[in-house]
Amino acid sequence: VQLQASGGGLVQAGGSLRLSCAASGRTFSIHAMGWFRQIPGKEREFVAAITWSGDNTNYEDSVKGRFTISRDNTRNTVYLQMKGLKPEDTAVYYCGGRGGSRWYLPRTDREYDYWGQGTQVTVSS
Repeated sequence: VQLQASGGGLVQAGGSLRLSCAASGRTFSIHAMGWFRQIPGKEREFVAAITWSGDNTNYEDSVKGRFTISRDNTRNTVYLQMKGLKPEDTAVYYCGGRGGSRWYLPRTDREYDYWGQGTQVTVSS
């Protein structure tokens, strides 16, 4: 499985961005996808996750109501719509994929099997 993240950029506080994560290869083995973010010197932090069916989602508290994770199975792509961006959202955003349970949405990066290359999001104040 290969994951390709895109959509990052520079935006002013209060603005919006939509990140995309396109999966290729053995995509039938993916049962859940997640977005994580990382700033230099810190561990990768959970942001949001979604089952491949789209029936279940999970969000980190600080992004609830501002970020929305969704998927388009016809395109094998998962999206992260980010609104009301804050400077503290600045980070490199990574998408991860995992097999296993079709319902479980882990919040730790070690439970994901596949990773994209990351896309930089910078929010200016």
